[in-house]
Amino acid sequence: NVFIENIIKLIIKYFPIFLEGTSVTIVLALIAVFFGTILGSLLAFAKISNNKILSKIASIYIEVFRGIPLLLQLWVIYLLTYSTLGKFIAVSFALLLNSAAYVAEIVRSGIDAVDVGQMEAARSLGLSRSFSMRKIIFPQAIKNILPALGNEFVAVIKETSLASVFYIGDLMTVKNTITTLTYLSLEPYIIIGCIYLFLTFTISKLIKRLEVELNND
Repeated sequence: NVFIENIIKLIIKYFPIFLEGTSVTIVLALIAVFFGTILGSLLAFAKISNNKILSKIASIYIEVFRGIPLLLQLWVIYLLTYSTLGKFIAVSFALLLNSAAYVAEIVRSGIDAVDVGQMEAARSLGLSRSFSMRKIIFPQAIKNILPALGNEFVAVIKETSLASVFYIGDLMTVKNTITTLTYLSLEPYIIIGCIYLFLTFTISKLIKRLEVELNND
């Protein structure tokens, strides 16, 4: 079968290019989720704070970034920042800003899932709200947050495919490069689809294992 033969030939001949594209995709996702988690946590705490101004700003940020298509966000942020930051950092920055909005809701819902009576009990003992949140509520919320963050990582890996619009070396950029060199379109898509599936399937299994471990604690 010529189709299968072409796939095998592409894998053998262009394996280093596929590997490099996979690495770029993973790095993009890691940057987006790591820094997005930091920013998203700050947004979540701001949203649930007693400061109405901070809460409103956080709410607006979350609604804007969750309500506008990611590709549009990528283009706007890229055009605003690429001349200063460079293509890769500009795209990474756009992805992390988007991820932060989703992480904020993950963190907020994780905190909300903790029994409200625990905060009331801590306050009745004379503990401050911020101390109670850091030492009592948030540690318990982590059980709900970590698996959801893993799912966000899976989602971001798939969303990095949009970065190929800017030719920054991710998996979908690799597809365009190989198609230019070989004039084959479908075969590179199949290979890259399998790579995405392998990445997301592996991470999903790790997330399931993490959930089991957390539930057994």
